[in-house]
Amino acid sequence: MVLFVWILCVAISGALLFMVMTGMLNHAIRRKSERDTWFEVNNQILNALFTLMCLYQHPKRFYHLVLLCRWKQEDISRLRKIYCSGGTYKPHEWAHMMVVVALLHLNCFAQYALCGLNLGFRRSNRPPIGVAICISVAIASPAIAGLYTILSPLGKDYETEVDLEAQDHATVARVEGSSPLRRISFEKRLSFALRDNRKLLESRPEWRGGLFDFWDDISVAYLSLFCSCCVFGWNMERLGFGNMYVHIVTFLLFCMAPFWIFNLAALNIDNEMVRGVLGVTGIVLCVFGLLYGGFWRIQMRKRFNLPANNFCCGEPGVTDCAQWLCCCWCSLAQEVRTVDYYDIVEDKFYRKQNNENDQPELSPLRREDRSVQSKSGHSSSHWEKPSPSELGMINTLSPSRFSTGSASPITHLPPVEEETSGRGKDSIMTPPVPSVIQRDDDVINSV
Repeated sequence: MVLFVWILCVAISGALLFMVMTGMLNHAIRRKSERDTWFEVNNQILNALFTLMCLYQHPKRFYHLVLLCRWKQEDISRLRKIYCSGGTYKPHEWAHMMVVVALLHLNCFAQYALCGLNLGFRRSNRPPIGVAICISVAIASPAIAGLYTILSPLGKDYETEVDLEAQDHATVARVEGSSPLRRISFEKRLSFALRDNRKLLESRPEWRGGLFDFWDDISVAYLSLFCSCCVFGWNMERLGFGNMYVHIVTFLLFCMAPFWIFNLAALNIDNEMVRGVLGVTGIVLCVFGLLYGGFWRIQMRKRFNLPANNFCCGEPGVTDCAQWLCCCWCSLAQEVRTVDYYDIVEDKFYRKQNNENDQPELSPLRREDRSVQSKSGHSSSHWEKPSPSELGMINTLSPSRFSTGSASPITHLPPVEEETSGRGKDSIMTPPVPSVIQRDDDVINSV
């Protein structure tokens, strides 16, 4: 809706500017001084609108540039979702993404240069060549970036050489190739995480306190009041809605940039009434910049299935935006308290388990009824006996990996490495079946 309003304002101002330039309004505006005023007013409005759009988009573009320079695995996945068709691998994707990001940055800098010319010079003193170059670059660079994204390998579909199943097998192979104790630890963490998440999944989460229950956590209320933008960005990153610094800068721009842009644009306009209208418009747009927080509150409520409030017009989205407009600090404090109360896993809320001392409580692993026999003597240095919980975990999660069909729990143990000083490299030793274990040291050594 905001984008539609922006496009509508650009279309109206652009149409008026075009009609004044071509003389279509000469019969309605007969004096040249009035036509010059209309031209400058619409020119400054268009300059302010396009500059605001570049300011709002530039933090994301800087963030994408940082991801390209860093180029880690998680960064590659994020960039593919934005610039690659289908979010999949493309040949020479780094170079193609860099070209697109560079063109988008060029668009922003050209618009900033044009804004400087419009604000720094009156129309009679404004260099026409500089204005023409800035306008040409500002329009051409995003158009070329869009065409390049479509026509380059970024917009084409390729057959992936490695499918998802092969990637899963590769992950399993890496886990199985590690040491036995690391495999046991991996399986134990996996078993605990899966079982604990199933147990603590919150199917019907609730907001923590009402909108004005800021006394529930007074420190969060103070932080939300005196450092709203920082707390907002930090909370959005915890929720998985993007980078913290991008949200902080964008929120600041929404709440501050319209005031400066529109009031600076009004300096070059001689008409007092138009100048006052532009100044008031900048202030109003700064207030409506709080709708940025309302938009993300809607996304938070929908993603995590939080209860809706139909107070305003029976529409939850309108109510969320109204809460941010009327009391942004209370809304932010409520969101932070809610996120603090839950754990976030896979875009879902999980209830935190606390004991009597308000500390996280760990659920015990499932016990194994059968006991495990251990070896004694010097052979114990070759194999460390797992605990019963580890045996139960291994039998439950991956019996096909570590067993050959025997029902005995000890046969489900993975091979262990035998460290001997007399051999140049480690050898693999499989624990024997309990019935085969004998007390004779020679028999044990032979096994």
